Amino acid sequence: MQIILLEKIGGLGNLGDIVTVKSGYARNFLIPIGKAKRATESNMKEFEARRAELEAKQAGILADAKTRQEKLDGQTITIAQKAGVDGRLFGSVTNADIAEAIVASGVEAAKANVRLPEGPLKAVGEYEVEVALHTDAVAKINVVVVPSAE
Repeated sequence: MQIILLEKIGGLGNLGDIVTVKSGYARNFLIPIGKAKRATESNMKEFEARRAELEAKQAGILADAKTRQEKLDGQTITIAQKAGVDGRLFGSVTNADIAEAIVASGVEAAKANVRLPEGPLKAVGEYEVEVALHTDAVAKINVVVVPSAE
């Protein structure tokens, strides 16, 4: 199925690109959440009429993400969790825990923005974590997991 992208999507294309994707991906994900439209003649004309408006909106979103990235880059976030004597955690530190700590530090972030490629953190220590605020704005932060005093 051919679609027109209404915003930049990593690994797929930029705003205004006409790309071919599987029908299910377009119908069930991209079109319902407003990231794309079917590449019909009328939709192409409508898109060209709104192109400047959409580009300005995307530039604003990117600028906001870049300012949040500058605030986050190199920041150290400490999370206290119950741990055993060997340093293993009772439970784990997930992307939701890290996102909550980022929000507490004063920068807006969602748990979907926190990338943990090796899964949840299960031991005391220091970890480098990526926070993808936008496809073009990825901040690297240090997460220090310490045993809690409880």
